[in-house]
Amino acid sequence: MLFSRFKTHLPTPDEALEGRPERAFTVPDRHTVLGNPLLGPYPAGLEIADFGLGCFWGAERKFWQTEGVWTTLVGYQGGHTPNPTYEEVCSGHTGHTEAVRVVFDPKIVSYGTLLKLFWESHNPTQGFRQGNDVGTQYRSAIYTHSPAQQQAAEASRDAYRSVLQNSGYADITTEILPAEGSRPFYPAEGYHQQYLSSSKNPNGYCGIGGTGVSCPVGVAPAGE
Repeated sequence: MLFSRFKTHLPTPDEALEGRPERAFTVPDRHTVLGNPLLGPYPAGLEIADFGLGCFWGAERKFWQTEGVWTTLVGYQGGHTPNPTYEEVCSGHTGHTEAVRVVFDPKIVSYGTLLKLFWESHNPTQGFRQGNDVGTQYRSAIYTHSPAQQQAAEASRDAYRSVLQNSGYADITTEILPAEGSRPFYPAEGYHQQYLSSSKNPNGYCGIGGTGVSCPVGVAPAGE
């Protein structure tokens, strides 16, 4: 019963698992598809965007296929437990959601373009689930790295909310919060990284999917 409750209940800091001071596993050095470092250091001029949109396998693939994205990695974010494991996150006792970190060149792809891909690749109205996947780890989230990103994310949400509601959908439940400080990104285990790449799982499947409703172009402020 406790497990079932935590599938759809975010734990408080006191309820969350204790975690550990360091990762309990290693993370590969380089991206299986793009060939660039996963954990950095990243070249000057690149920016970071963090998104949660359900199962991170398919979500990551959406972003690494986008021109201008330098590297991607999957992990856990938005909870309380430091350096969690996949099993701990899936228990619902950490408060984290499955997230994708996107390192991108803003001269090639804008943050606004990444936001459009984010909104259109999942259903952001479902709360603690995404399709048949139920749990707090599947909730929709954007964790921002600057005031400009925060402003752009909120503007895109407001614009897409109107379009979705006009199409009969409920309100957007996506949380949009700063990543810095209390919401660090914890990389996931190596077997999760680029899980759907042809070299790892050529016949792999992940049921991530959007609403079919297009997000308005230009929802982010100019230059973002």
